[in-house]
Order: sequence, then structure tokens, then C-alpha cells
Amino acid sequence: MKYIKLGNSDLNVSRICMGCMGFGDPQSGQHRWTLDEEHSREIIKRGLELGVNFYDTAIAYQGGTSEQYVGRALRDFAKREDVIVATKFLPRTQAEIEAGVTGQQHIENMINASLEHLGMDYVDLYIYHMWDYHTPLYDIMDGLNRVVKEGKARYIGISNCYAWQLARANDLADREGFAKFVSVQGHYNLIFREEEREMVPLCREDNIAMTPYSALASGRLSRHPGEVSKRLEEDAYAKSKYDATEEQDNVIIRRVAELADRHQVTMTEVSLAWLLTKVAAPVVGATKMHHIEGAVKAVDLTLTEEEITYLEEAYVPHKLVGVMVENKR
Repeated sequence: MKYIKLGNSDLNVSRICMGCMGFGDPQSGQHRWTLDEEHSREIIKRGLELGVNFYDTAIAYQGGTSEQYVGRALRDFAKREDVIVATKFLPRTQAEIEAGVTGQQHIENMINASLEHLGMDYVDLYIYHMWDYHTPLYDIMDGLNRVVKEGKARYIGISNCYAWQLARANDLADREGFAKFVSVQGHYNLIFREEEREMVPLCREDNIAMTPYSALASGRLSRHPGEVSKRLEEDAYAKSKYDATEEQDNVIIRRVAELADRHQVTMTEVSLAWLLTKVAAPVVGATKMHHIEGAVKAVDLTLTEEEITYLEEAYVPHKLVGVMVENKR
């Protein structure tokens, strides 16, 4: 495993971050394909054996059971100081707004609930899961700063935002002396590269780490066109993100397969090796042992400039999809 400093922080993270959305009680959330605790623990333990020290979860994943599974596994298999734990919080609910719960109070409630789920005193990275259009930005940044000052989080990150929002938030934090976002977790992979328009240049300029999710496009970048899996068929959300561009995406996916054959590696390794040339640490979901094993191998695969160009040149612009559209004002 290789490691990298996470943006403007002191966190030394593995180049692969284990995404833990696939862990949690299948009966406790919107997904029915998630792993029970026994199988989640096996994959987390294998990740630790392979040198993965960066684990990403969220209070929204399966009713908080993902946080519970991750917390118990890491307590049993690792020393707290040896792992980097990230979790996320959602915007205020309508009920909270009507009850007069402020942004600061909401964040305090959320971090306390997450720490209880995880069985930890602090998280290393606390992530603003998606932009809250109904709460003043000052309240969000003040609330997050309080979490950092109280020692409940070492650093803060943001997810599912536009570049202008991240710039505006960090500018406010700079003016007020608040903690600033050190990382951004957005939708970025070989067949969805819209982050390259504005987010990538901003992050490069300000040394903000990119830790994108959907690194393998929900499995599409790890299988030949036409190959299906139970997960691909059951994940309606992922289908809504990718099915409309399937034909043009398959051109790139076939090139991934071609390079995988050339290097005698998996398509997962090629897809992630490309992404690792762009970002600090992609968040890679794992629901089978070979998922994390393949992801870790990608760290040691080096693509030539010609191969990178070959993978990139067939890309055409995509429409924004998923939460970026759903949560616009």
C-alpha cells in the first residue's frame, strides 16, 4: 500500500479508501444488497491486512448500522490511532426546521449520534454529505468549527457540492477563523468526468484532496459491456445515473478491458490506476473480498501517458445526475 497526505491536513491516508455504504443491516435502510455484520467484518479485516487505513461511512447508511459495524470491527481489529475514520451528516430535515433546530444544533446532534454508533471519541474527517439549501452557510461552518474545537473531529470535508460552493464555504471559514474543508468527495470516474470542469482546478489550486465515490461506476468499469450482476440489476439509483449514456460509456469500458488484457490485470485495476493519477484516494466500495483485493493492486499499476490518453479521448460530456441534481434549490 502507498499513502498520501490528505490535502491541507496531517492525515496520512492509504491511496485506497474503503467505502462502507455496502455494510449494514439490509432491513434498516433503502438498500437490500448490503452485507450483514459478519461478512462486513471479514472485508474490513482484509482491508486492514492489505494496508488500507482509511474508512468512509455515513450516518445515513442503513439507518446508522454501517457506522455500528465499522466501529465495532475497527475496535476489534485495529488500534484507533492507526486508522483514519470518516463519516458524514445530512442536511436538516423539514421537521427540524419547523421545530427551530439550528444548523449548529443539528450538527452537534449528528456528530454525537455518529460517535455513539462508532463507539469512538472522535472521527478523523467529518463530512458535510450534501449542500443544505435551507440553512445559512455561516451556521454550517460555525457548527463544524465547534465540532473541531471540541475534539470530536480532527478535520472536515464536503461531498456532493459544486466548486463555487466549496470556494464560498472555505472563503467564509478563512474570514471567520473557522476550520476549512480539506477534502471533497464527489462523483468522479473514467466514464463520469464532469468534476474536471471546475472542481479539479480548484482543488489543485487550494490543495484540497479529492476522494471521489463511484470510482468504478457501480461496477460498470470492472466488467465487460453486457456482463451483469445482481448488484447492477438491483441498484436502481446507479442505473438512473448510467443507463442513459450506456452506449458511449461502453466505448471507454471496452478500452479498459483491452488494457487489462494487455497488462494481464483486472479491469478494476486499470480503472482505478487511471483515477489514482487524478485524485488522492478514491472511495472504493467492497461487498466481496476480491473487490478490496483488486482495488489495492491498482496502487501498483502504472499506466503510460499514451494509455491514459487512449482511455480519456473517447469521453463526451455527461449531464449531471444523482444527488447533484436532486438537491439543487
